[in-house]
Amino acid sequence: MRIAVGGIHTECSTYSPVLMTLEDFRVLRDADLLGADYFSFLQGDGIEHVPLLHARAVPGGPVSRDAYEILKSEFLARLQAALPIDGLYLAMHGAINVEGMDDAEGDWISAARAVVGPDCPVAASYDLHGNVSEGIIDQLDIFAAYRTAPHIDVRETMVRAWSMLVGTLRTGRRPGVAWAKVPVLLPGECTSTEDEPAKSIYRELPGFDARPGILDANLMIGYVWADEPRATGCAIVTGVDKAGALKAAEEIALRYWNARHSFGFGQQTGPLAEMLQIAAAANTKPVILADSADNPTGGGVGDRADVLRALLARNWQGALIAGITDRPAVEACFAAGEGAPLALRIGGSLDPASVPADVTATVLRLDDPGAPAERQAVVRVGGIEVVLAARRRPYHNIADFRRLGLDPNTARLLVVKSGYLSPELAPIANPNLMALTDGVVNQDIANLASNRRTRPVFPFDRDFEFTPQARLSARWLMGPKG
Repeated sequence: MRIAVGGIHTECSTYSPVLMTLEDFRVLRDADLLGADYFSFLQGDGIEHVPLLHARAVPGGPVSRDAYEILKSEFLARLQAALPIDGLYLAMHGAINVEGMDDAEGDWISAARAVVGPDCPVAASYDLHGNVSEGIIDQLDIFAAYRTAPHIDVRETMVRAWSMLVGTLRTGRRPGVAWAKVPVLLPGECTSTEDEPAKSIYRELPGFDARPGILDANLMIGYVWADEPRATGCAIVTGVDKAGALKAAEEIALRYWNARHSFGFGQQTGPLAEMLQIAAAANTKPVILADSADNPTGGGVGDRADVLRALLARNWQGALIAGITDRPAVEACFAAGEGAPLALRIGGSLDPASVPADVTATVLRLDDPGAPAERQAVVRVGGIEVVLAARRRPYHNIADFRRLGLDPNTARLLVVKSGYLSPELAPIANPNLMALTDGVVNQDIANLASNRRTRPVFPFDRDFEFTPQARLSARWLMGPKG
């Protein structure tokens, strides 16, 4: 039994002016793909896994067309060379935006289907913040998406998709996909599965899996910072019973629709000035403040210095900002050396809308993993320590800090570019604050430019009726009755 494995995984804000290029992707091939942590489950008696190409990048702006075409062409060439195969597993995200395209995942999956032919079962795993289209659904036999946000079930979701594919190949019983759009498009920060009502809705999904003829039930929140026609929520069910799958998809869709007015921020949230006032009055630490609109893991640019400038204006003492993307500033720090004072412009290196901070800084630490794009620097500006990164990246894991000799637990105020906090930072936050800052993934959802979305959709529109109407994928609709 030969199963080919590959895919492309990132998330793109169409409001970002910074195109993602080939250099932004970590591309895994051959043994590197099969040896990666998140693919380490790929093993089973009688199964030969054929690694193709998997490209993954920190979320950002749209992907350049050239970069996408290069990655897709190599993926397809490897897929063609791998034939014959018995099944194809695609590890996707669902929120890629490629310049000049509305549905890059649909293009990728359709191209893969054209290579493997109509008889090869194709399974895909998705982020629940992906946007799904009819073009995607119609090419798949199996679909599974994350059920947690923050995402702590990535491996589990990949195993779900892969296991259904293996089961299909071993039993010969071909599943199909039913789906129902939901005209709701909310940010992840308002739909965390750690907070109600998302917590209860997602907790119910395994119950759908237990129904006769249902293999896997999913609710896609969608990705709100992509102004594109496919952007919407939807319920997606993989099953072997058509009527049961349609019914389950409509029930999940209705649950989400009926709860639409109940979603909100899980942590204390407000304008930056208000959050800094709360932080200043706190007698506990670390206060963790999320700079929500510049969050790289949500598609933010990561180069804004708004919070730094606000803290400097308040003469703040005891803050750690991790981090600000600024390659020129990092290079200046390396040229100066550890311990050196220097005049430094921080921020605004990528997005013209970002306002930099002109400061006098002291270089505290330099980190050089070997490639200039991976360098980091820690500087002190007054009573504030700032982590500078040569490339866009988050600082969401304790190891990110330890590598730089920093301990987030000891900071009076820790500022991270994030929405809801990561599973490692949330438990130490005391308290957990989120600032409604400016940036390309800002939380002012109702006022985002919405020129290409399919309307009506909540919360851009509020006065309209909706009744879920589930549909079968084209492949399942044309196949034998379930």
